[in-house]
Amino acid sequence: MQKKSYFCSDFGKIMEKISKAQIKLVRSLQQKKFRDELGLFVAEGDKCVSELTKSFELVHLYRKGENASRTEIEQMSGLRTPQGVIGVFKKHTICDFKFEICDLVLALDGIQDPGNLGTIIRTCDWFGVHEIVCSLDTADCYNPKVVQATMGALSRVRVHYMDLPAWLKELKIKNYELKIIGTLLEGKDMYEELSTFDFRLSTNIIVMGNEGNGISQEVRKLITNPIRIPSYPKNAETSESLNVSIATAIVLAEFRR
Repeated sequence: MQKKSYFCSDFGKIMEKISKAQIKLVRSLQQKKFRDELGLFVAEGDKCVSELTKSFELVHLYRKGENASRTEIEQMSGLRTPQGVIGVFKKHTICDFKFEICDLVLALDGIQDPGNLGTIIRTCDWFGVHEIVCSLDTADCYNPKVVQATMGALSRVRVHYMDLPAWLKELKIKNYELKIIGTLLEGKDMYEELSTFDFRLSTNIIVMGNEGNGISQEVRKLITNPIRIPSYPKNAETSESLNVSIATAIVLAEFRR
């Protein structure tokens, strides 16, 4: 028996024939100002679009050979090699982030590269981290490049944008057991430092910093537990630092271990 595709008549007008105005709308969503103004974002590919339908409202769906031609898909696509499926979704409305005791939360301070942010979101999904708090200068999670890199993980990981230093200060006042773990070159060996934690008694926030400058000075002052990922062998001559998405994966893997 053939498996039923979600690209079917169930979506009614979502699969309506494309118009020049719709092509223009989809192309405009490559820019943040239009995503914010319209409250929409775009995703491409069967896998990514299918995953996002679990959590986001699908507004328009275009599929090559069904309601859009190859040329029309190419005109709308932000990819060098379009995958033939484009979905337009409603962004989630902004809501207050209620921090739960003993949650593991990732904080991103000035992450600029969309590919890095998308990979980090996907990594959080794998390791069961469902909340990411971003500084206001971190890349937009609805940027098409970010969305593609998440491979649908945005449907399970919530991303919040706020004044990161102010948020961390407020949390420290309310929760004296709070641990703010920051990755710094001068930090303590991660494996030695984390071995001293009693994860049942503390709330943990992991802070990852900007690709070039690391964690900002304002946030750095609030870190309670600075750590570093040691190279192998120790003190060997290596690159100055790891890619931030790779470093995030290593740190989360050690926390979950």
